[in-house]
Amino acid sequence: MPSLIRADHVGSLLRPAELLRARTSRIAPSELEAVEDRHVLHVLQRQKEIGLDVYTDGELRRTNFMSDFTDAVEGFDFGDAVPRLWKEGGTETLHSAMTVSNVNGVVTSALKQRQPLTGRELPFLSKHAPGPPKVTLPSATQFPAISFKYGITDAVYPDPYALLDAITSIMAEDVRTLAASGISYLQIDAPRYSYYLDPKWTAWMENELRVDPEEMLTASLNADNACFAAARHTGVTLAIHLCRGNNRSHWYAEGGYDAIAERLFHELAVDRFLLEYDDERSGSFEPLRLVPQGKVVVLGLVSSKRSAMEQKEDLLRRIDEASQFLPLEQLAISPQCGFASTMEGNLLTEDEQWAKLQLVVDTAREVWG
Repeated sequence: MPSLIRADHVGSLLRPAELLRARTSRIAPSELEAVEDRHVLHVLQRQKEIGLDVYTDGELRRTNFMSDFTDAVEGFDFGDAVPRLWKEGGTETLHSAMTVSNVNGVVTSALKQRQPLTGRELPFLSKHAPGPPKVTLPSATQFPAISFKYGITDAVYPDPYALLDAITSIMAEDVRTLAASGISYLQIDAPRYSYYLDPKWTAWMENELRVDPEEMLTASLNADNACFAAARHTGVTLAIHLCRGNNRSHWYAEGGYDAIAERLFHELAVDRFLLEYDDERSGSFEPLRLVPQGKVVVLGLVSSKRSAMEQKEDLLRRIDEASQFLPLEQLAISPQCGFASTMEGNLLTEDEQWAKLQLVVDTAREVWG
């Protein structure tokens, strides 16, 4: 399957206004679920009409891309948001940069799983997807950076490595069951690898998170591989998506993949890498020369942050450029990220979103047939 999925997408889709209103109103859970069901059916049908190769539910039932984990696991306190350094519009500001739906929960007690991570999503998606269903989960490596706070979390887990181990253990057991449930495609979303690409964030890891970046990189690769090993199952495509920030069309990190490309491409036991390549912050295609045979790189050439429509001719040219470093049969195309890492979504319209996804499909068909 990995070589056949040419028109991919990262997973999240913009929430319709009706769904946003329902989520913030005081309607009964059963009424909210009915609204969610109706809109999930709609986005599945739209994906079919456009011709995408895989189907997601758009993460429409989530408040943000990682809330399936935090909703299912006890131990997070959302009353104590952790400020983050974000880079917006070329300026740096230190603030929470979090909407209500994207507050960084701090771990304040021992983690305990209450329900399956995709328990509210998978049954409906599996039943109604018109083709191969794709499920997304946040990487275990996401949480030490945003949920470990000294003076609070270290009373339960002595350091970020211990928290990473605890989260990895929960996630690995869950994806083991998930992979055997009939899904076709499991994607782990791992935005924190961008820390190793940007000097300001490696400095933050040393000074604030109090870890050695090289040691944490090794721990992160091991954590993700533990989850992929648990998820390895006949007929299941395994993928990882790397991101430099996507909250409300903002971003927080920049830099090419050069610093970690060799370890990333060789050590992660995945079938596909979904990589951002929508602007100059992503660097060149040259690191793709290090991708081994048998692994596919999905080029995130279409921006999910900006409303401006890319031109097919430019996408074809960039795919040709990438093929100078990695054979065409090991490439595919997608948007650079999801359209709604938080339920409020990025700063473009649903029509623009669907037009961009149609462009992905049309470009893929022209290149790969």
